[in-house]
Amino acid sequence: MGDWDKRIPVIKTLLSLFVLTASTISGATVTPAQDAATAVCGAIREPFMFWLWRSTAGSPAPNRVAHVSGLGQIRFKTRDAIELGGYKLSAINPKGYLLVAQGNAMLADHLVADLQTFRDLGLDVYIFDYRGYGMSKGKSRLVAITADYAEIISHLNTQTYAKRFLYGISMGGIILLNAVGQSENYTRLVVDSSPGRISGFGCPERYDPVGHLPEDSSRLMIISGAQDGVVTPSQMDELIRVAESRGARILRDKEFAHPYQDASATTHRRRQNEVATFLLQD
Repeated sequence: MGDWDKRIPVIKTLLSLFVLTASTISGATVTPAQDAATAVCGAIREPFMFWLWRSTAGSPAPNRVAHVSGLGQIRFKTRDAIELGGYKLSAINPKGYLLVAQGNAMLADHLVADLQTFRDLGLDVYIFDYRGYGMSKGKSRLVAITADYAEIISHLNTQTYAKRFLYGISMGGIILLNAVGQSENYTRLVVDSSPGRISGFGCPERYDPVGHLPEDSSRLMIISGAQDGVVTPSQMDELIRVAESRGARILRDKEFAHPYQDASATTHRRRQNEVATFLLQD
């Protein structure tokens, strides 16, 4: 998938570092209402890891999106006055919106051209750089980013959209499940290649995605790839088991790798088609 492929070895190294440091630095204990700059997954580890991920993501590049039609640059100001930058792909007579939360070493402009598929199916597509990344200001922290997405979703839900769709990729699935998982604030949510727990990395258990699955999970789809070496099937087993027992749609695919690392464009398109089919089913 272009220059994203060059980042794969780096991302695997960063994840290994995350696991190693988790055993040496304990997570802080704060509530989500506390200072958004607080690091809950370790006062040293969490800022350090976000710095590494931001460095891997790099800087915005206008040439990545110059050819994308119907694209607008957008801004969102959070309650703590932090400005987030992103993009909107506008559909003609949209059936609803799709908010995409990307992986932890990705920028909005890495994905937005690829997301035209969903715009062409009749959805307004929104994607933002995470706080502290790319076009967005502020300090990158789990608590803050989770709060940002809860705010963005609440704002989008004040619009006249009939359908409210969410797509979380890797860390994006962690963020979205924490932000809205047990609420009624969305129509359907796809969690693609996200671990069931992050408490093993030193984060408080209350941020474990598995703990945010709704009792009725029929609005959720969970995707796991047998070829995924970043978030392995074993790291998703508990999330899948609990979600499936609560009615979620589960897709385990023998050819899928981590999102945007699939071996072929054909496999990637099939993945997109599975996501679109679930979101737009009657």
